[in-house]
Amino acid sequence: MAAEAQATAAGGLAGEMEVEAYRRLFPLAFLERHLRESVRPDARRPAEARPTTVALAAVSSAHGSALVRLGDTAMLASIKLEVMSPSGEAPDEGSIAVEFHMPPICSPLVRPGRPAEVAPVISKNLEDILMRDAKFEGALFDQWEGILVSIPVEIPLVSVGDDGRVFTVGGNEGKAKYELVNREKRKLTITNVPFSLTCALHKDNVLADPTAEEESIIETSVTIVLDSSDQIVSIQKPGGAVTSMTTIKECISLAKDRRRKLREILMDNVEAMEVDQTD
Repeated sequence: MAAEAQATAAGGLAGEMEVEAYRRLFPLAFLERHLRESVRPDARRPAEARPTTVALAAVSSAHGSALVRLGDTAMLASIKLEVMSPSGEAPDEGSIAVEFHMPPICSPLVRPGRPAEVAPVISKNLEDILMRDAKFEGALFDQWEGILVSIPVEIPLVSVGDDGRVFTVGGNEGKAKYELVNREKRKLTITNVPFSLTCALHKDNVLADPTAEEESIIETSVTIVLDSSDQIVSIQKPGGAVTSMTTIKECISLAKDRRRKLREILMDNVEAMEVDQTD
């Protein structure tokens, strides 16, 4: 009996090794074999996004912060606010600066001493969307002793683990606090939060929220950014095959469903945090 059990265990291990070897040698065939059964290698359905969690106030020294996990992708965002004189071009506005960092610990594709090439692109995309589409309740400036001072918002983001698109989460809604020169603390509430979803497109399949493995195999992807009222903020398609309008509409529909779920997750965490602070 013991010998039979050992033989069964050895056979199972050998089978697992064969599957993993096939996955590495023929990644596209491995993916397509799963898609024929309407399932992905990580057991998700094509339209299913990765499990998402949000932990607010992850950095005690920041004015606001959040640790977000989407599957094996983890992002740490913190908010830093300063008081300074406004620029001549925008005397009645504050500013937002986003800095995205990918240290070598987050992915084997990032080498020590060399910044990730995608980092400045993600920083610029996030900054443009926040400046253009995020609506703040109250301006990012204040009056003090007859002098107009602006509030620049610095948002450093650090990728803790990269396993797929990181350009997916909106803002730290309702929890970014700042201290003005009058020493009074007030909430800086974002009333219109952009959310996004990336879809990988392969033949007739639309894969929502792809992993890094799926991204490396599939050449075509579309990122849809929506605001809080489901209005399209931007559609990004960096190269790849020609995509039909029907497929784009399917991606938009998936992005709307994802926006509602992300907002629920975010608001649940905001409400829980407010209860904790009250207690």
